[in-house]
Amino acid sequence: KMVEVYRASGEIEAQVIKGLLESYDIPCLLSGEAVRNIYGFTVDGLGEVKVMVWESMAEKAKSLIRGNE
Repeated sequence: KMVEVYRASGEIEAQVIKGLLESYDIPCLLSGEAVRNIYGFTVDGLGEVKVMVWESMAEKAKSLIRGNE
């Protein structure tokens, strides 16, 4: 099961987080791309991108995102 570990306000931020996680061998999926690609902006969460990882890797991913290895 995949769980959300971060909610980015745009694609660039989401790609940075994805790159960080993948550099530590944590596969991830970006969710919410369809709405973002249509509108290209974030209003009241409309264009947010969810960063999802496997549940078993969620704590490690959150720790990396916070900057704690």
